[in-house]
Amino acid sequence: MKTKPELELADIKKIAAAAEAEALKNHWAVTIAIVDDGGHLLWLQRLDGAAAVSSHIAPAKAHTAALGRRESKVYEDIVNGGRTAFLSAPAIEGLLEGGVPIMKDGQCLGAVGVSGVKSSEDAQIARAGIAALGL
Repeated sequence: MKTKPELELADIKKIAAAAEAEALKNHWAVTIAIVDDGGHLLWLQRLDGAAAVSSHIAPAKAHTAALGRRESKVYEDIVNGGRTAFLSAPAIEGLLEGGVPIMKDGQCLGAVGVSGVKSSEDAQIARAGIAALGL
């Protein structure tokens, strides 16, 4: 049986703090979601001024990135490329850029999803949070 690392509360707080710092540095009002490898919500933080709907979109992006073990942008590109049948894929709702998996030694530990600014900026914030782990 294999042993797999998992996110601990200290890791989640470190990710959240770094993601928040990146958002605040750029004056971006966003929601930050962190999920485990099964897509289950571990952290949700809506910064002042973030739209209410972002508290639904950020966890969906994170969920999609964790289950797929790849950035949610991959799925956005699939749909934008014309494969609209992919919209019927079960359990995948966050088909927009801004969900980034947390990978260590080829294993997905979870994901960060961000919503509130341009999708590429959402992903930038998520990556900044993950970078704080130094994986």
